[in-house]
Amino acid sequence: MQPFELVIREAKTVSPLIRELVLEASQAEALPPFTAGAHLKIQIPELNDQRCYSLIVTDPAHDWQQSPQQYRLGIRLEEEGNGGSRYMHQLQVGDTLNVIGPVNDFPLNAAKDAEPALVLIAGGIGITPIASMAQNLKQQQRPFSLHYSARTQEQLAFADELQALLGEQLICYTNDQNALDLNQLFADLTPNQPIYICGPQGMIDAVIELAKQRGWDRENVHFELFITAAPLAGDQPFEVELRQSGLSFTVPADKTIVQVLEEAGEDPMYDCLRGECGVCTVDVLEGTPDHRDYFLTDAEKESGKVIQICISRSKSPKLVLDM
Repeated sequence: MQPFELVIREAKTVSPLIRELVLEASQAEALPPFTAGAHLKIQIPELNDQRCYSLIVTDPAHDWQQSPQQYRLGIRLEEEGNGGSRYMHQLQVGDTLNVIGPVNDFPLNAAKDAEPALVLIAGGIGITPIASMAQNLKQQQRPFSLHYSARTQEQLAFADELQALLGEQLICYTNDQNALDLNQLFADLTPNQPIYICGPQGMIDAVIELAKQRGWDRENVHFELFITAAPLAGDQPFEVELRQSGLSFTVPADKTIVQVLEEAGEDPMYDCLRGECGVCTVDVLEGTPDHRDYFLTDAEKESGKVIQICISRSKSPKLVLDM
């Protein structure tokens, strides 16, 4: 996909940490259509890198699937991040952005006959793709509920417009009043109700584990993480050998296999860099992978025969890969 330029037409604060940006084409022409769950990849010049931000739709009249005139984003300020959100928060009306997309790695499945009610779960800034899903489901008159959790009432960004759109289908939670109890939520659900969740990694991990414990099929739990690999306490360097080429590299504690290979001039296949998509799956010939992905099944991880090289590491001093 080729990058194109968008102009910021509106910018405002919608919660203590979240800034809303409304983007248009410079000549006010129609923008590429998108579907619920889609995001834009935005170039951050200061980092010479891209960041992904979900497209928000809550207006039932918005022509977002045919010829949208605007894109709407919500960006949470991450003070401890590496600068992407700080850059986005300092932008003003009239500034321009180079973007790629829309891209959708978190789509809603098509409606099925007599489908059970879908369960949407959003934590904090995770509301951005989930809000568009709720609008789309409402438009299609499909059964669903949206469970939206934030730390405080003032951090429930977009809650007023979602309340106007959804009514009783929206249930809000705040940590300082009525915190979301995932165990209680699951007690009221039927196994294999489709779940779509976006939020902090801990919340997503908890939902995945609860669904597994209570008999959900894996394909009925959908989620999106906007994180990339980060070193964990205790991570150690390890050697990776590419059996086909005979090359060997040292992977330091603060880099991934993909990063090391690219820096060495290799061309590994990958896409999401979050361990979700499966594009970077490689066969393991020797060694013990340290799996950190969300793509492989439990059986595949236990076999130790494959690895997601964009995010996973090694428990053994050396990994030999079929590359």
